[in-house]
Amino acid sequence: MALKIVTYGNPILRQKAKPVTKFDERLRELADDMIEAMHKADGIGLAAPQIGKSIAMFVVDISPIIEGFQPMVFTNVEILENEGSGPYTEGCLSIPGVSGEVLRPQKIKIRYTDLNGKTVEGVADGVLARVIQHENDHLNGKLFIDYLDESTLEPFKPVLEKLETKNKKILAKKNTK
Repeated sequence: MALKIVTYGNPILRQKAKPVTKFDERLRELADDMIEAMHKADGIGLAAPQIGKSIAMFVVDISPIIEGFQPMVFTNVEILENEGSGPYTEGCLSIPGVSGEVLRPQKIKIRYTDLNGKTVEGVADGVLARVIQHENDHLNGKLFIDYLDESTLEPFKPVLEKLETKNKKILAKKNTK
């Protein structure tokens, strides 16, 4: 099933996602569909709220940056520890045309649940750590632009306003049906 990526201004992007409690074939199919949508959009990460689902799941595939990397699916992520700090220019599939330098920990220890409902702990660093943190922020209603200062955000305000206006029209249309 082709999934549509929701954009800035859609209220679901600011909501805290609900924990995943049912690990079944439907969840695995959703994960596969999300990986397909992420690849189609040339992304390296995609969180469920970005496709209109308020569940604590995201997919990551950094193979465009690290050859041989296989797509991963994370649910119910907890960041247990972090180390170091470094800047990196981030963008987001839900905020097309906007990017900015974000300071994040460079190494993280995480606990998450895999698609079989098994708890996994691991350490991620570099690009993988960054993408996990970016996508996990989506599950908490936080966007990368929240880390940007006013002067960095200023040139992107027309883009953000246009996306917000578009989403208000979409929501108004849905509410009149």
